[in-house]
This record gives sequence, structure tokens and C-alpha cells, in this order.
Amino acid sequence: MSLVSVAACLLVGGIGAPAAHATEPSIQLAQQGGAPGYDPMRRGIGRPTQRGEPAPPGNPELGDLPDAPGAEDTYYLCSACHSIALVTQQRLTDERWNYLWDWMVREQGMPDQDEETREAILNYLQTHFSSER
Repeated sequence: MSLVSVAACLLVGGIGAPAAHATEPSIQLAQQGGAPGYDPMRRGIGRPTQRGEPAPPGNPELGDLPDAPGAEDTYYLCSACHSIALVTQQRLTDERWNYLWDWMVREQGMPDQDEETREAILNYLQTHFSSER
């Protein structure tokens, strides 16, 4: 299967009813207009990056994303709309990655994915591009 075919399958496969998933209370606040002063996109302080193991090497075929489970799905879904550099420069909290996913589906027209793909991509982003690790 060609790279274009895989990307098309990811995009087309996500069209339809949104996947059911739990929404954290602070994300619910944002969806309801938020509490005064609440900004879910404000950079969290998070913890400094502390990894017991070195990061996996980058895969040149996937925009130099760390070669780990979820990298391929992440590359094809994210690069369909923007540069992978936009992803790799982020250091967001886990909650913000979840919020950003919902925002991109709701406001930017990103096709929602099945729960397995959503979890694989969010786990990948939260593992490799989180301010909490």
C-alpha cells in the first residue's frame, strides 16, 4: 500500500460519527464556555522532561518522529493538515493534547478516528511530546 493510500485511509476512515470517549472536567469547562480566566491552550508548567531511557531514534520516512508504536498513524494524520514540525515543537500537558484533538475535530475539520487510533496517536504524542515527562 502506498503512503498516499495509507493517509487517505486514515482520513476517510475517520469520517462519520465521532468516537465516544471520556472528557475530562476541565475540557468540559472549555466546551461550555469555560470558567472566567480559564484558557486550556495556555502553556502548562508541567514537569521538566525526565526520561529514564534515551528517546528512540527519529524515522526519516516519518518526518524524524521517534520510531515507536503510533509514529506512523501520528505522521499520516497530522501531516495531512500541517507540518510535523508543528507537532515536534510542542511540549503540551497530556490534558492539552486531549483538548487539542477535540478542538481540531470540532473547529478545524479533522476527521475523528476510531477509539483505537485516537488512543494510539494520543499515547504517542503524550509519551514523546509532553511537558509531563
